[in-house]
Amino acid sequence: MRHAPVIVAVLAAVAIGAGLALRDRAAAPPMLRAGTALPEPRALPEFSFTDQAGRPFGPESFRGHWSLVFTGFTHCPDVCPTTLALMSELRRRVSREDIRFVFVSVDPERDTPGVVAGYLAHFDPALVGATGARPEMERFTAGLGLAQVRNPGVGDEYTVDHSTAFVLLSPDGKLAGYFQAPHSADALVADLSALPRK
Repeated sequence: MRHAPVIVAVLAAVAIGAGLALRDRAAAPPMLRAGTALPEPRALPEFSFTDQAGRPFGPESFRGHWSLVFTGFTHCPDVCPTTLALMSELRRRVSREDIRFVFVSVDPERDTPGVVAGYLAHFDPALVGATGARPEMERFTAGLGLAQVRNPGVGDEYTVDHSTAFVLLSPDGKLAGYFQAPHSADALVADLSALPRK
C-alpha cells in the first residue's frame, strides 16, 4: 500500500494533463485554407438587433453554433444578391445543423425586419437575417473590423459601400476568422465542412 500515494499522484497528473490538452484543443483556431483564422478569437461588442421574424437578436444569438456572417443591404444591385445566392449554396452543400448563415443589414433606415425577411426569402428562407438601429449596426460592424459608407444619390436614393468578406464566428460567439472575396464555393465548402463539431 506504500505505492498508493504515488499512484494517486500519477493519476492526478494524467488527469490534469488531459484536461489541459482538451482545453488547448478546444481553444485552437479553426484550420482554414480559403480564409484567415485569428490566432485568438475576439469577443463581440454588445449590440441589440431584431431578426427577420421580429425576435431579439444579440450576441447570445451567435452562441452554440458556428456562424458565417455577411453584411450588406437589400437595395444592393450586385454584390449582395450574388453573395446571398452563394450563402444559400453553401448552406445546402455543407448541410450541418451547427452552422448558421447570417445576413446583417448595413442599411437599417430601409431594411426593417419585414423587408429583410422578404429579401432573404428570394434566396433561401433558412438564412438568418438581422437589422437594428444605426448605432447598434455600427458598433457590431466595428467589432468585426468591417466598414460601410453611405453614398448619396439622386433625391432620396443612396447606396452603401460595404465589405464583401464573410466573417466566421465560433460557437462561443467570438470572431474566429475571415474569408475575403473573391469567394470560391468549393474552398468554402471544404473549410466549413471541416470545422470542429460542437
